[in-house]
Amino acid sequence: MDIQKNIQRILDAEANAIANIQVNAAFEQAIELLQTTRGRVIATGIGKAGFIARKFAATLASTGTPAFFVHPAEAGHGDLGMVTEEDAIVAFSTSGKSNEVIQTLEIARQLGVSRIIGITSHPKSPMRQFCEPILDMGENIIEPCPLELTPSASIAVMLAMSDAIALTLMELKGFTREAYGKRHHSGYLGSVSRQS
Repeated sequence: MDIQKNIQRILDAEANAIANIQVNAAFEQAIELLQTTRGRVIATGIGKAGFIARKFAATLASTGTPAFFVHPAEAGHGDLGMVTEEDAIVAFSTSGKSNEVIQTLEIARQLGVSRIIGITSHPKSPMRQFCEPILDMGENIIEPCPLELTPSASIAVMLAMSDAIALTLMELKGFTREAYGKRHHSGYLGSVSRQS
């Protein structure tokens, strides 16, 4: 194997998957929904998508949008008690078929949560019936794994989409370096953000 060539192939596959994201009105709808949410933004997902959901919540919280992550497996054991009718949920699932995520959204609807955004790739995923809007990752993402199974290009797409949402919200809210510094009082980012 030519290792350098293989590394480049994988990086190119992930970059191409991100470049193929179709930015449409659903993104505007999602931003408006999140911007007008009176409560918090709840991110959920399982497996690799769960890691992206957790990172999304952390990015939102650190840039002026109160947010936290709820693990869908724990949601069915009482953690949905943290969610209120004023909150919004952003659900991450490439297939849109993860039972734990679907059950979480179904119960959230029963609890009166009406603001649910879905991020998925499969056009016929059951998750879509609980989400409005749906942000499509793209149907034809090919994983560069030799088995075409390990989520990498799809996860890169999910991460890029979630970052675009979080940073757009940050900009719309007029979030300042001073506000950033107050939320990052430790570490390098905090010291840099407080410099004039």
